[in-house]
Amino acid sequence: MACTPVTFHSVTPDVFNCMKQKLEAAGIHVPPGNKGELSGQGVVADFDWDGSTNLTITVKEKPFFISCGTVIGKIQDFVHQCHGN
Repeated sequence: MACTPVTFHSVTPDVFNCMKQKLEAAGIHVPPGNKGELSGQGVVADFDWDGSTNLTITVKEKPFFISCGTVIGKIQDFVHQCHGN
């Protein structure tokens, strides 16, 4: 079951690269580039970064026992760890 897309603002190139590194370290595969599909730990999501400030994440698949809010909350944690909003 897909979740509603979420857009993060103030995601600079440094924040975006930091997030990608932290997601990879957490076992989430993130392809190179500004858009694509990230996957790992039962979660599959599309990401689309405009190259300057806006990052949109759309969770397409997740374990049934985990809510959309929990998955988005984890992604928000990575954004905040990298000093984005």
